[in-house]
Amino acid sequence: MKSFLRYIGVKLTTRRSVIIFAVISSVFGIAALVTVIDGAMLRNAVHSALNDPVGLTLATGAFLVAFLLRSVAWRRIVPGLTLGQSLAGVHLALGANHVLPLRLGEPLRVASVVRRTSTSLDVAASSTLALRSADIICVLGLAWILAPNAMQGVVGGWIVPVAAVLGLVAVGSGIWLAKTARATSSVRLPGPVTLGLTAVAWLFEAVLVWQSASWAGLEIGFSDAVVVTTIAVSAQIVAIAPSGIGTYEAASVAAYLALGHDSETALVAAVAAHALKTLYSLIAGGIAVFAPSPGFLGRLRLPRTIGQSPQAEVARRRGPAEAGRPIVLFMPALNEEKAVGKCIRRVPAEIAGHPVHTLIIDDGSTDRTAQIATNTGAEVVSFGETRGLGAGVRFGLEHAMTHNPVAVAFCDADEEYPPEELENLVTPILEGEADYVVGSRFLGTIEHMRPHRRLGNIVLTKLVAFLSRTTVTDGQSGYRAFSPEAASSAEIIHDFNYAQVITLDLIAKGFRYQEVGITYRFRTSGKSFIKLGPYLRRVVPAVARELNTT
Repeated sequence: MKSFLRYIGVKLTTRRSVIIFAVISSVFGIAALVTVIDGAMLRNAVHSALNDPVGLTLATGAFLVAFLLRSVAWRRIVPGLTLGQSLAGVHLALGANHVLPLRLGEPLRVASVVRRTSTSLDVAASSTLALRSADIICVLGLAWILAPNAMQGVVGGWIVPVAAVLGLVAVGSGIWLAKTARATSSVRLPGPVTLGLTAVAWLFEAVLVWQSASWAGLEIGFSDAVVVTTIAVSAQIVAIAPSGIGTYEAASVAAYLALGHDSETALVAAVAAHALKTLYSLIAGGIAVFAPSPGFLGRLRLPRTIGQSPQAEVARRRGPAEAGRPIVLFMPALNEEKAVGKCIRRVPAEIAGHPVHTLIIDDGSTDRTAQIATNTGAEVVSFGETRGLGAGVRFGLEHAMTHNPVAVAFCDADEEYPPEELENLVTPILEGEADYVVGSRFLGTIEHMRPHRRLGNIVLTKLVAFLSRTTVTDGQSGYRAFSPEAASSAEIIHDFNYAQVITLDLIAKGFRYQEVGITYRFRTSGKSFIKLGPYLRRVVPAVARELNTT
């Protein structure tokens, strides 16, 4: 997908210039329309449309049918697509073309199908290009058949180079599609039925133009509406601004003038048609981002029905914990020399007959954290450089499993979380009631939490609860415990943090989630590493990936 986006030129390095270019083009297009259009006539056209519910329904319904037919045509070429997937791709492109410059919606149509289905990039891209070529050729052919004199008056000698370019594109796309069809059975060459559906789609789209002209006070025949549609759509092939603002209106007015209508009324008719098309496109394109599921943005929540991983099934069958096996409590630490020794001394020696082994994961500290931890009796593993909290928790879980533990837990080494309450955290695991236990500050007591931290925790917790479809009261807690199966299965897919991704990962794998109340007091030494900018840049993509790899 990334290579495809690079291929079409949507690069991060050029994104800003593309946006600026699009904005400037749109501003000029809108300014040009505002300066020449008759405001009173436009208001009358809008009033006529709003007082004509039958006509409004007819216009929008015909526009919908046009894209339904195009979706069916696409399915005939790519039978593996469902109608919903095809509709979504077509409407995503339609909506994006009204927001992005240079017709960049078409690549998003391809990307939508590739992302939502098992369709290959070659199949999606070649079929899209072939259908778009057929689209333009069909509408030009219809216009020449229905109104040859009007087309000659509007297009004139330009038809020769236009036809040559379209012919080359059609031949090229046909060769690409034929080559793809030989390589895979998942795509077919378009036949007469496909071309017929494409042609009829344009007749339905012309209904909207026909109806819009009547609201503006123009009485035109249906064949004339096809001509106007043809000229306007053809001009948009090379449109610069999003939605072809200015280009659509200029081409439509030229067509109306060739048909013998005055320019002022023609402009109102063009604006009315374009406005209705744009409104439909933005609404339908917005829906297509999310539906069908998974949407173009991917799955936004865990599925309602979640299977169990083999290890989760083993954990559910496990009875009470075996006697004698240790409980491992590890603490990620970065420059915590003032607090780490106190935390270690607060760890209970044993719980329910299980010795507690304390492990410090030193994340590249530059102070005496490692030395103090060692002197206090903990096992210490030091990184040579700072890797991040997520990396520390990942390594801690892996290293803890080398001790054959009956349970694994971790908490911060800054005295915010009480090591002496470890028993409350691991008891559900020792008794075989849970696999993943989170110490909830909001179910226990909180000794001072800054207002912005409390608000942030509440918001992020609500988000985790929504994403996981699970009752969660503290999605950011730094005090957690795991069964051996959950500890060995947990995946933390980025180094920055762990809070959201590990919860989504384990719930998605079917491990049993539980919370217990804990005592929390705000740190009195050191400082938090969390910054909003890096958090959003690193955590949000990781959450999206977690939701869409289950």
